[in-house]
Amino acid sequence: MTKKILVLLAIVVWLAHTGTVHAEGIGIPGIDVNVTTSNNPQNVATSVQILLLLTVLSLAPAILILMTCFTRIVVVLSFVRNALSIQQMPPNQVLIGLALFMTLFVMTPTLSEVNEKALQPYLAGQLSQAQAMEQAAIPFKHFMAKHTREKDLMLFLEYRKSPIPKTVEEIPLSTLVPAYAISELKTAFQIGFMIFIPFLIIDLVVSTTLMSMGMMMLPPVMISLPFKILLFVMVDGWYLIVKSLLQGYQ
Repeated sequence: MTKKILVLLAIVVWLAHTGTVHAEGIGIPGIDVNVTTSNNPQNVATSVQILLLLTVLSLAPAILILMTCFTRIVVVLSFVRNALSIQQMPPNQVLIGLALFMTLFVMTPTLSEVNEKALQPYLAGQLSQAQAMEQAAIPFKHFMAKHTREKDLMLFLEYRKSPIPKTVEEIPLSTLVPAYAISELKTAFQIGFMIFIPFLIIDLVVSTTLMSMGMMMLPPVMISLPFKILLFVMVDGWYLIVKSLLQGYQ
């Protein structure tokens, strides 16, 4: 028995030694990361451009939310779900996905203009990076200025004590973006208020009926929910909501 154990141990040691030899013959790739100085300014400029690009990509969600129609669309869709008193249907993923595709649909002319006047000339070497950024901001400025209330824009201009711009191109993005955001929020809440009214009437009728019947312990939401869904389906609610949102950006 002892001899068998010794033989097994000898085989294990031999296999381990053989595996080590093969591993040494194959070799394991190594990773070496060094930060060195460079005498070529072009290498440094390229590194800075990559860093700026990563910074812009990290800010992409904020740009998407605040400089496009995404804010109004997603807020209105959330109002629809709350008005129907269904907190989890449709799910958040569905609402955000629908809002993203509607945003892409509405912003297609603006994005096409950015591609034509900024991105393609920059890729062709006709514009520098700074010039391309300035050209790319102009279509977004025209889009946001078209849907920004003058009162909201003046709020930020007066706070900065800035002169009134003569053209849309002269409005700085640091002023136009927050003004556009609060204008979109007000419009979204106005649409949400109009959406709530018919469903609120259904809740009042159901609550009054239950109280008159002495059924005060029965939650009115349980009874009114099927009627809300029925009303929303009969009037083709999703079509009307999407249609009103698209018409608001014509």
